[in-house]
Amino acid sequence: MARLRDPIRGCPWDLEQTFATIAPYTLEEAYEVVDAIDRNDLPGLCEELGDLLLQVVFHARMAEEQGAFDLEHVARGIVAKLIRRHPHVFGGESASGAGEAAIGPSEVARRWDEIKQAERALHAAASESAPSLLDGLSIRLPALQRAARLQSRAARIGFDWPHIHAVLDKVEEERAELLAALAAGDAAAAREELSDLMFVVTHLARFLDADPETLLRGACGKFERRFRFMESAAGPAGLAALELEAQEALWQQAKRAGL
Repeated sequence: MARLRDPIRGCPWDLEQTFATIAPYTLEEAYEVVDAIDRNDLPGLCEELGDLLLQVVFHARMAEEQGAFDLEHVARGIVAKLIRRHPHVFGGESASGAGEAAIGPSEVARRWDEIKQAERALHAAASESAPSLLDGLSIRLPALQRAARLQSRAARIGFDWPHIHAVLDKVEEERAELLAALAAGDAAAAREELSDLMFVVTHLARFLDADPETLLRGACGKFERRFRFMESAAGPAGLAALELEAQEALWQQAKRAGL
């Protein structure tokens, strides 16, 4: 990467890149890692991890050129964080070798959260801002994932529905408000009510101990499989030549086929 960024002998494309222009590629490579995992493609995963590593190296090199930090700082930083957030492994509790056996995964997660909250408080103090339980959640997260994270953070202090049936009641309430906005012909209000409904639906995933992003990705995959089946079954004329009733019949056929 240092050679690629060399002002004289480097690559013109690499030289003109910045943190901002590389950021979309970083996101894309991270998603391709997840895709390889979903497909259980281990050779593909190896390749995609290399592509993602390149993004880390690229950002670190640009930072080094600005005198901010380098790849060594990145690696040492995550090592320090892992040690700090795993006192049951690297701290005194594990000195006898009994630390791991003494606590379970739920306790590890609880302590991890406590340590992260302490870290956020330190960051807030350094920036002279009021600490919040919601600190540290990037606004660039996918919206479904961010919604689930926000709700999970709030639930830690009891700001949550007591059971899933209460969430379902809220879903019905938001649905009724959406229908009322549509009946009134108020498009702006309808969009706002739809956003509220989408936000509440993510709560259902959490109560089902599921990741809403994963659930929706699965639904997208299901739709794609069924639609491709419809395209294949429609024949040479294609789906566009069929009436909606005929298209729906093919959709139901795809469902019966277990797609």
